[in-house]
Amino acid sequence: MDTIFFVFSKLVQFCIEPLNWVIVFVLLSLLFLSLRKPHLCKRFLLLALADLLLVGWLPTSEIFLRVLEDSAPKVNLSQISEKDFGGIIVLGGAIEGGQIALDRGEVSIYSSAERVTKAFELIRKYPDLPFIFSGFSGRLSPQGISEADAFKQLVAEQGLPDKNVYYENQSRNTYENVVLMKPMILELGANGAKEANEPPKPWLLITSASHMYRSVKIFQKQGIAVVPVPVDYQTSHYLRWGKFDLEDGVQNWNRLMHEFVGLLAYWITGKL
Repeated sequence: MDTIFFVFSKLVQFCIEPLNWVIVFVLLSLLFLSLRKPHLCKRFLLLALADLLLVGWLPTSEIFLRVLEDSAPKVNLSQISEKDFGGIIVLGGAIEGGQIALDRGEVSIYSSAERVTKAFELIRKYPDLPFIFSGFSGRLSPQGISEADAFKQLVAEQGLPDKNVYYENQSRNTYENVVLMKPMILELGANGAKEANEPPKPWLLITSASHMYRSVKIFQKQGIAVVPVPVDYQTSHYLRWGKFDLEDGVQNWNRLMHEFVGLLAYWITGKL
């Protein structure tokens, strides 16, 4: 059932992303052109143009994306002691593992690189805290090494301490991230609480700001307390009303649709 859910969510996201509809509109316009119906051809070409304008004019996506990114306010970690945390959780989604990393022997990082750089920062800052990296691949047909194995390679290359490192390398989405990490989090939390003679502590959670709301809700549903550490912001406090950028717009809409589909699917299936 989880595999069906995973595949279906990918298909739905592909179908509702605005830029993909440009292809549909162009194909339909060509179809009606071949059928000698120029009025319908023109209408679908206009729809394709309107779609491109919608995607490229950044305020149309930023206004919604900013709401997601602001849903988990930043915590000032400098004002909180290391003793207040149970550990560090790093969600995958920023690393290119797969066949390329295997063939080339080099790990590439996506545009969400802040997930990795913030993880390195906190690992150096809190060397005594355990940290868990979770992620296999979000692709329908993954090949090569997992994200977790790629992150392990990066940790070694950066010379970071690895005495408290734990990896989860089977998850394909956020829900699986949480469910497969849960036994490790509970065990490590129980061990830490037993040593300090205190109740279990919340864990620091690193992921993209737009992805944080859904992630926190899933952790809460599983009874795991986390402190959000949002990174990878794509919006500022002000909308760029005069900005048109098709590349940035496509990325923003992809993030939005990914979260929309995830939130809706998880709500329907009771995962939130």
